[in-house]
Amino acid sequence: MQFTTHSPEETVGLGKKIGAMLKKGDVIAMQGTLAAGKTTITKGIAEALGIKDNITSPTFCLISEYSGKMPLYHMDVYRLGGAEDFADLGTDDMIYGEGVCIIEWSEKIMSELPKKTIILKIEPQNDGSRIITIDNWQYGEIN
Repeated sequence: MQFTTHSPEETVGLGKKIGAMLKKGDVIAMQGTLAAGKTTITKGIAEALGIKDNITSPTFCLISEYSGKMPLYHMDVYRLGGAEDFADLGTDDMIYGEGVCIIEWSEKIMSELPKKTIILKIEPQNDGSRIITIDNWQYGEIN
């Protein structure tokens, strides 16, 4: 599936639609350049999960945990050396647990993620829009 958003508000709105369909145990592997909109779309997903906290990029803390209808584990693996470093973080309880995991910069650790991982690629365009491609989605159309 592919979507185009033209503003941060539209990107958050798409995140809300995605978040409304997620189930416990879902993992989203986010891919995109710096400032592509990964945290922006995560804000919408969090809102759909009933999370009231301000969502920020977990770049320096690596993992932020939020409580809502189900837990949201927001990870940023940009600073990790690779899959082995990720495995050493002890994230199995989060990835295979009762919440939803969103992993920014997931390109570095794809070998550590479940086969059912949803892949979400964000590509910023010169006009400020974003092309968002979702692969391995199992829940039907997003309207």
